[in-house]
Amino acid sequence: MILYPAIDLKDGHAVRLYKGEMEKATVFNENPAAQALEFVEAGCEWLHLVDLNGAFAGEPVNATPVEEILKQCKVPAQLGGGIRDMATIEMWLSKGLERVILGTVAVENPDLVREAARAFPGHVAVGIDARKGMVATKGWAEETNVNATDLAKSFEDAGVSAIIYTDINRDGAMQGPNVEETAALANAVSIPVIASGGVSSIKDLENLKGCGAPLNGAISGRALYDGAIDLKEALKVMKG
Repeated sequence: MILYPAIDLKDGHAVRLYKGEMEKATVFNENPAAQALEFVEAGCEWLHLVDLNGAFAGEPVNATPVEEILKQCKVPAQLGGGIRDMATIEMWLSKGLERVILGTVAVENPDLVREAARAFPGHVAVGIDARKGMVATKGWAEETNVNATDLAKSFEDAGVSAIIYTDINRDGAMQGPNVEETAALANAVSIPVIASGGVSSIKDLENLKGCGAPLNGAISGRALYDGAIDLKEALKVMKG
């Protein structure tokens, strides 16, 4: 399994939110590229980036720090937040991003996801963010009546490279991930699933690893910044 360290960008800084609430942002590093390099130097093989302002604005807002990270770090990175049209997808991939994460458009314009996955095979992932199994969009601000597993299944034949599944109520709350729902989703589709939200200890990573579903990896943010997870140990667990 791959460990994806998360760098959430708000107003140019690396922050963490509590349960997705923008006003509950803690700044962990004012230099996101330096933070990314720290992760890479510790042995991380991927980076997970989120443009939080972009998710609300519907277009890229933190482009400068993202570009700086892509320049300085020689590992693949995936980015979500504010990517809602082909031009933005093309722009990011041309700048060296490995994978775009499409969230809101996966609900509002699924044809765009299919078109992008066909045009850029291997470089398009779907981000499914859910509260109590139902999908939320636009930076988690809007609830929908779309079931997370149904949405995942609808992209089964689309050629997307991964699904990033986030349980919003666990995100940044340090309460552990929703292992049961994540495993159920991963077992329901053949697309690789990455777990996100609430990963707060080595035990959480072990639980995801042993959940009986073929998870591709797990994303962790706050726990790495707080020191609740030792990065070197986490990488060992994920590779073991």
